[in-house]
Amino acid sequence: MSAQLSGVLTALASPFAADGQLDEKVLRRLVDRSIDGGVDGVVACGSTGEFAAMTGDERRLLVETVVDQAAGRVPVVAQTGAVSTREAVGLSRHAEAAGAAVLMVVTPYYEPLTMDETLHYLRTVADAVQIPVMLYNLPGATGVNLDPDTVGRLAREVENIRYIKDTSADMAQAGRLIHHHGDVISTFVGWDSLLLQALTEGAAGVMAGTANLMPAELVSVHRALLAGDLDRARAEWARLYPLMDAIMSAPFIQAVKVALNAAGVPVGGPREPLLGLDAATTARISSLVGSTLPHLSAAH
Repeated sequence: MSAQLSGVLTALASPFAADGQLDEKVLRRLVDRSIDGGVDGVVACGSTGEFAAMTGDERRLLVETVVDQAAGRVPVVAQTGAVSTREAVGLSRHAEAAGAAVLMVVTPYYEPLTMDETLHYLRTVADAVQIPVMLYNLPGATGVNLDPDTVGRLAREVENIRYIKDTSADMAQAGRLIHHHGDVISTFVGWDSLLLQALTEGAAGVMAGTANLMPAELVSVHRALLAGDLDRARAEWARLYPLMDAIMSAPFIQAVKVALNAAGVPVGGPREPLLGLDAATTARISSLVGSTLPHLSAAH
């Protein structure tokens, strides 16, 4: 199977202007920031990007903007899952036409499906496009956990299902995907604080919302592991971990935006119904940004 997609991918945040609309200028800055930091790909309309709070037109605009700004420098993954199969197929065909390299498809997240319904949905979306598909396993939101053996069987049956993003936060499950089904599907771990563990285990990569904030630092950990320098990777990870843990311990979308704002990248707040973090958590994350990434504070 192709090794087209691997490494550190940024799950892009979606910046909103004061009027509540998507801020395309800042979005383009986020794309450049990640690519300049060395990431191996960027992801549009993921969970960190608040896709569920957007209209279909906004999601299409966001994918078009990210593809345009990336300009072929790195692959663009477009998350095109939706509540209905019809909407997911429409978003997927649009993303393919817009130039996305890979589609990421989350299972419907309103009414938990049976496994037969889930597999029918995933097959239907994958069959509607020609480009590779990444399954997005997000059981905490969808109520459906894609078992590794089921994932492996599906990847063997549907040719363009080539990747999975596992956000179960279960390294035992990720390990089964990596070691039992790596011949047909590449595993990306979507739980940021498991980055070192996942890459050491042999995951193809990680998809991290915190890469919006510290792309070069997360890439450096990955490159150290590729070079076989586990001691350096551990030392770099240990330096980043307090900030990572603070972000992961708070409501994630809001925490990523607080950290970016503290770093001088104004992305605004989350879209309602999400509310901002309390003052104490905001101050703690902002302080850790300053102490962990002092070059950002100096530039700010």
